[in-house]
Amino acid sequence: MLKGIHPIISPELLKILAEMGHGDEIVLADAHFPGHTFCPKNVLRGDGLQIPDLLDGIIPIFELDSYADPLVMMAAVEGDTLDPQVEIDYMAAIRVHVPETPAPIRIDRFAFYDRVKTAYACVMTGTTAKYGNIILKKGVTPMG
Repeated sequence: MLKGIHPIISPELLKILAEMGHGDEIVLADAHFPGHTFCPKNVLRGDGLQIPDLLDGIIPIFELDSYADPLVMMAAVEGDTLDPQVEIDYMAAIRVHVPETPAPIRIDRFAFYDRVKTAYACVMTGTTAKYGNIILKKGVTPMG
């Protein structure tokens, strides 16, 4: 354990977050997401962890990009619907720490898969919400 680091952040995840540079992306994937198929670099297992809890631990130590859309989620497939509570819960966890964070942009399923292929890492969680995946884009960490 470290002071100031949420206990949900494993040593492996802390290392990944520290290694990431400006513009790198990390995927917090729901339990249904084929992370081992689409995320070729770093797949971390967070089975049983919920994405809002991870966001609560990550956001205080992770600068979101201010030059590009910092949050990306998958849009519903035609004929399907989103549960608005998923995004509400994610944004509530984020805005506790960074109140001005914009809502996530939504991209189609296959564009999302393509984006994940270039992500720095993917954390497989226990979140079972449909369309529960979210990409975080790292910004420039302020000094001081």
